[in-house]
Amino acid sequence: MALLQRLARLAAYLQDPQKVADFQRLCGVEGPPGWAASPPLAEERGEPGPLANGSCPAVNGGGEGDGWPRLRDAAGGEKRRPKGLGNGAIPGGAGGEGAPQQQQEDGKEPQQIWGRRQPRRNSLTGEAACQEIAIRNPFLYYLFNLGTELGNELFYILFFPFCIWNLDAWVGRRLIIVWVWVMYLGQCTKDVIRWPRPASPPVVKLEVFYNSEYSMPSTHAMSGTAIPLALVLLSYGRWQYPLMYGLILVICWCSLVCFSRIYMGMHSILDVIAGFLYAILILIVFHPAVDLIDNFNLTFKHAPLIIISLHLALGVFSFTLDTWSTSRGDTAQILGCGAGVACGSHFNYMLGLMQDPSPDTLPLIPPSITVTLFGKAILRLLIGVVLLLLTRIVMKKITIPLACKMFSIPCDDIRQARQLMEVELPYRYITYGMVGFSLMFLVPCLFLFIGLS
Repeated sequence: MALLQRLARLAAYLQDPQKVADFQRLCGVEGPPGWAASPPLAEERGEPGPLANGSCPAVNGGGEGDGWPRLRDAAGGEKRRPKGLGNGAIPGGAGGEGAPQQQQEDGKEPQQIWGRRQPRRNSLTGEAACQEIAIRNPFLYYLFNLGTELGNELFYILFFPFCIWNLDAWVGRRLIIVWVWVMYLGQCTKDVIRWPRPASPPVVKLEVFYNSEYSMPSTHAMSGTAIPLALVLLSYGRWQYPLMYGLILVICWCSLVCFSRIYMGMHSILDVIAGFLYAILILIVFHPAVDLIDNFNLTFKHAPLIIISLHLALGVFSFTLDTWSTSRGDTAQILGCGAGVACGSHFNYMLGLMQDPSPDTLPLIPPSITVTLFGKAILRLLIGVVLLLLTRIVMKKITIPLACKMFSIPCDDIRQARQLMEVELPYRYITYGMVGFSLMFLVPCLFLFIGLS
């Protein structure tokens, strides 16, 4: 009983948003004057407290159709301020217009404020940060922004194609299998536990793109742990390289992603630790089955039908949402991509394309990097990624109106339509399924045709 009480106290300590704020200040992130006040003190001043997960109120009045509410300045002119603060944020008050003036009136030196830097926001939610933020350490700012990008779509659409087209398709296929399962289980767990993001204040939100999602566990921490660790597990012994290099990669990659989520104010320390341990647990359970799953995808006659049906069923029946968030669409996107890659792998195997090296050639020796080799790798990446992006754009233009028509949903407001499950799931699943299929089959066929394979 005493042990449980100590664990409960430790969990509460690690979940305290003040610890996140302390880490941010240690790294040189400061909000406006008075921003570090705790939520209870903010309520005593008459300011709103932390908001529930996914809420995104308008600031000082509603907007006028573009997601940016209008404010009046002293001369009666119109100004613009971001619409919502998202989970755990408070509007107005500490983040308002008068913060820099108040600081100068107090006789203090002006802070090195990088203007109203708007973090990457989600076009579906309209969420944006409206605090003026002082960054005391630009190096850490850019470093941790890089770390958080290692768990975003832009990184995935560059990293997985590079692995498959330029390094080792065998490793790339299995890496995507691990990634799909880790991200799927992480997203589902978030919507079962339903813990909110760290309260703001005292936390300064440097990112709001995923602010409508729940917090526990951190799926960024999960992917930042699972991808490099699985990469080393799959490649070591198949390729000749010192194990120490792989361990250094795992430690640096994992640490950068995990610390970046605390720095950005999106997760508590407990969220990150739970994500790290959860990813390791999933790897322990699923890694022995990766070869079996990949062989099934390649060789079983009816594998595409089973893969598509299974991934679609997981997206539809796995969990439900009390309110809309980016979680459901992201899950359908991940499952669709995994299904597309698996189907593309099956077609490659049946047609004898992108054959894996025979076992007697292992372990593989990394080739010497030459200008020709490097140039072809970059050319493959540029051409292929452009084609993947065009595929995504075209499929998006086709699937959203088609889903709206099939389910008799008005298509005049695309943002509202995309938040409905009847539109969101088929749009994401089909679009990213086609992206995954192009990644694994169509683009390599093009490379073979133009002599770039």
